[in-house]
Amino acid sequence: QVRLVESGGGSVQSGGSLRLSCAAPEYTYNIYCMAWFRQAPGKGREGVAALTTGGGGANYIDSVKGRFTISQDNARNTLYLQMNSLKPEDTGIYYCAADVGGCVDNWNHEWSYTYWGQGTQVTVSS
Repeated sequence: QVRLVESGGGSVQSGGSLRLSCAAPEYTYNIYCMAWFRQAPGKGREGVAALTTGGGGANYIDSVKGRFTISQDNARNTLYLQMNSLKPEDTGIYYCAADVGGCVDNWNHEWSYTYWGQGTQVTVSS
């Protein structure tokens, strides 16, 4: 079992920045695919970014490329999402997700992940 705990959400104005954190204190395997998803009001969950722990490459959806950066701190078993130049359409609940093994082509699909955090709210006002 992998427990994921998100933090760092909040309310900002358009153009602002936030950094989300996802702590995973009970890592038991060496390699995970870890991702950030978001869910806007009235919409389904959307994969935003993912990376393979241990030095794998990162994946992003087109709408956040150049604005968001996913990263990891192996020593703290923590995943981050640095979000810059935020837009109102970035508003939603952001979830951390993880699954054993490296990220593959379907990294942005919910069913690729076994473990989920509880979510943290991000609100961007215009």
